[in-house]
Amino acid sequence: MQDLVVDEGRRSRVAELIRRLDPDIRKALQLDDAAVVGADLLVSLCRLLMDDSSQPWQDRLDAFFEEFTLDDVEAGIGFTVAQLQDRDQATAWMNSFKGRNYQLFALRLLGAAEFRRLVEAFKEDSAVVALAFRRGIRALMPFAVAWSDALNNMTENQRKAVSRADLLSIELARGIAMIDEKVGEKVIATLPMQLTAATASDLSSWSPENLTEIVASVRHRVAESSVKRLERENAQLVRKIRGAKDALMHSEDGISQAANSLIELIDRVMRETFSKEEVVAWAEACLPDEPLLTFEKDGATLPTKRAEALCFVYRGGAVAREASQYDDGQGPFLVHDALARVIVATRTSLQKFKHDDSGTQEEKDQLLSLLNGLEGALLLGLSLAQIGVSSDGAPAEVDA
Repeated sequence: MQDLVVDEGRRSRVAELIRRLDPDIRKALQLDDAAVVGADLLVSLCRLLMDDSSQPWQDRLDAFFEEFTLDDVEAGIGFTVAQLQDRDQATAWMNSFKGRNYQLFALRLLGAAEFRRLVEAFKEDSAVVALAFRRGIRALMPFAVAWSDALNNMTENQRKAVSRADLLSIELARGIAMIDEKVGEKVIATLPMQLTAATASDLSSWSPENLTEIVASVRHRVAESSVKRLERENAQLVRKIRGAKDALMHSEDGISQAANSLIELIDRVMRETFSKEEVVAWAEACLPDEPLLTFEKDGATLPTKRAEALCFVYRGGAVAREASQYDDGQGPFLVHDALARVIVATRTSLQKFKHDDSGTQEEKDQLLSLLNGLEGALLLGLSLAQIGVSSDGAPAEVDA
């Protein structure tokens, strides 16, 4: 494997130092080329993901891949995949380097000064990876809050209908906060974060005890993201959400007005995405065995609201996927099914406020909860439509 020209501003400090070692010393330290390139790829990618410059993503990715040969990339990825596939081997490999005997051996072999530089480089690389991990975990929070808000709009029976993998019972937001807190305490607090691009916000840990404040802040981002995605579809739809919020704040019969605006929003999103004929054709082609997606009226076949919602979250695309231990591969995928049911359940609940408006604070709070859930469902539905879903149902990427 050929030596590479190292960009000290982007690349792994550990990889840079190890490449300068005598080949016999590297062999004695069990530091093969694949492990070195794997570390270099990881650190470089983490720096790339955290790059706040205005340079387009495509240009940054091109520059990233230009720094590595194809052989390097294959070797680094192959090493990483091998470690992920055999966790016991990976754990033993890591523990051997962390062990006191190995460190004493490396100290004697390298000398005090070189050993100290290697340890400092390792800590600096670890700080970069830890920061990227924390930011990545936090980037999932808007989707966790959107998911939670959306599911709150479903009845208990509807939740049971889509709980095939027990995913609906997981407290995603709390889980993310707990992971974030542990990363802060056990990892970030021990590393030289001042050598990274970490901000004060990055270094301030989330805590499950402060989950209410965290969720409230993130929910505002969910609403903004939902509005932005809707605006790409149709600016008039955005006015429906804003109109509903304004009605709740300023109108005497604001609850009824807001409910009407949100019902019209749901109907228009569905109607303007696919016609009823297109929904029926999609349901018959993609979900022929799924019940209650169509009905007959005056000699015509029409789609149910659930069919319209499913077609919307699937964007009229394929439903078929490979079976796994968590999913039999039949019918709509768990996430799509849940979001479709949320949209329908929200519309049904809004109908009650449309005709039964007493103007109480309790009703206003309930309607605001429905609005939060609707914004969450639309954010997730539009995100799924944009990024696509892999064959096992997992999102191909996350964009908050």
